Amino acid sequence: MNNSFWEAVAKRRTIYALGNEQLVNEKRLEEILKDTLLHTPSAFNSQSTRVVLLLGTEHTKLWNIVLAKLKERVSDKQFEQTEKKINTCFAAGYGTVLFFEDCSVVEGLQKSFPSYSEMFPIWSQHANAMHQFVVWTGLENEGLGVSLQHYNPLIDEAVAKEWKIPQNWQLVAQMPFGSPLVDAEPKEFKALEERLLVFNN
Repeated sequence: MNNSFWEAVAKRRTIYALGNEQLVNEKRLEEILKDTLLHTPSAFNSQSTRVVLLLGTEHTKLWNIVLAKLKERVSDKQFEQTEKKINTCFAAGYGTVLFFEDCSVVEGLQKSFPSYSEMFPIWSQHANAMHQFVVWTGLENEGLGVSLQHYNPLIDEAVAKEWKIPQNWQLVAQMPFGSPLVDAEPKEFKALEERLLVFNN
């Protein structure tokens, strides 16, 4: 059995300290996102996940939006720490992937399958999370450092306005990436005996 899949899964880790060295060209980044959108599963094959890739000054704009929104909400002392983290961990990277869900797709499924109506928003989040995982693993596999952030809904309106995002797209997560400046920190694992049950008769 080829272990490359599990090796990639095991290597996928959170890296906060990022640089903006171009380790992967734009075409390859687009390939990773397109392959993810084509081959990641979703409930009822809904394909409701939407993705936006921000590079260069567009990437910088996003994190300036985050800083501006946070400055309105926190004290000056708190903002100093926040600004430092965003500028060294996220804005300092090479790009950001934005993940959205197309609410019109979810609403359409709710109308078509009313028996499952309350579950479709949950299932759409499951699908989005799988897309996030696949993209994260794909970027990691290219040697990039990656983390996953959630500044929504604080930045939703500004993001939608800046990039003319369709009204029916709901922002779910932000994934900054770049050249890793540090190795991933050691990860602690809880006992598998507490997390896995096997029944076989």
